[in-house]
Amino acid sequence: EAGAAVAAESSTGTWTTVWTDGLTSLDRYKGRCYRIERVVGEKDQYIAYVAYPLDLFEEGSVTNMFTSIVGNVFGFKALRALRLEDLRIPTAYIKTFQGPPHGIQVERDKLNKYGRPLLGCTIKPKLGLSAKNYGRAVYECLRGGLDFTKDDENVNSQPFMRWRDR
Repeated sequence: EAGAAVAAESSTGTWTTVWTDGLTSLDRYKGRCYRIERVVGEKDQYIAYVAYPLDLFEEGSVTNMFTSIVGNVFGFKALRALRLEDLRIPTAYIKTFQGPPHGIQVERDKLNKYGRPLLGCTIKPKLGLSAKNYGRAVYECLRGGLDFTKDDENVNSQPFMRWRDR
């Protein structure tokens, strides 16, 4: 039951039946729990194997794939605990990833840094800084010798910290 619930919640399922269910190809796109194994030596712990149709995911989007697979289920009230232990990505899906638009040499040329590793960091706290203070943190990192900084995944262009202002 739990395996099927995870498969459904991470694909076409929702917590209730809605009238639009009849308008979709739910069966074609739903995740399927195809095997359950008891964890040896553990009470009430199981390994569920779930498979998803490739059409469920946007081609070349790691973000979409992970959001689909783990986005909702880790807060799923039907389970006491959940852990992702393995993820196997079919070659057909891997081939949809274009890779970076350019390689390390382009980055080195932009930074004029050669013959050593590049050193960077992610600005913390990830959210809550004003654009001015975020920019100050970036400046201090670069002034201190880092080659680059990167935004945390949660940082986009929120009203309190627009990308252009940073």
